[in-house]
Amino acid sequence: MSDLKRVFERDGYLVVDNFFDTDLMLDLDQLIRSHFGDNPDFLHNDEFLDKAQTDVIPWFPQNEGVEAFDAVDSDARFRELSQSILGSGWTCQYCMVMFSKQGTSGQAWHQDCSPDDPSVFNLNRLVYTSDITDEIGGQTVVVPGSHKKGLLPVGDPVGEFDHQVVLRPKQGTLVLLHGHTWHRVLPIKGTYRYSTNYRAAPAGTPDDITDVCVYRNMRYQFSTSKIIEDRVIS
Repeated sequence: MSDLKRVFERDGYLVVDNFFDTDLMLDLDQLIRSHFGDNPDFLHNDEFLDKAQTDVIPWFPQNEGVEAFDAVDSDARFRELSQSILGSGWTCQYCMVMFSKQGTSGQAWHQDCSPDDPSVFNLNRLVYTSDITDEIGGQTVVVPGSHKKGLLPVGDPVGEFDHQVVLRPKQGTLVLLHGHTWHRVLPIKGTYRYSTNYRAAPAGTPDDITDVCVYRNMRYQFSTSKIIEDRVIS
């Protein structure tokens, strides 16, 4: 675990292939497909969808009593790795399935929480119940080490960064992503794309740590559905 922690602290993300059991992934995958069906509705307002270029539809299965998703939370290796990175007293926040339809733009560059205080962050623990391939699209793109670079710079919401890395997780892959790491999701080519995020945080982290998300053109507050800062190139 110590080697994995060092990689995460250096890069701001960590990819562990074949972490979860195939049968569990197949069961969760079927539940996700059944929940969303063929044409789910977007939940965010048009202004957010336009500026964030983010077409993800969230689902919080544990909040609805779907107990199958608890099996990931209770996995001993998953909890051990989380504690290695977050320290004692860390907390689970919530489980969120992120679903994108064919033809949608994925997600623009963003940070899941404000980097104003480098010591305060959330941890995205992304579980993939099916493969992410170039044919499907929706690959996750990260900038290694960007969790130490501070605020995501103003600019093109979907422009490329030097040294960016494209991740193509397979079924059963676990991706850990620091909340300050610059990342985006590429457009969706296949019928749909999804991943499941078991968010967590170190002890003492505010419960609303992910309420404000930083994009290259704005800061957005989810609890009020409002842009709280327009970020423009001067």
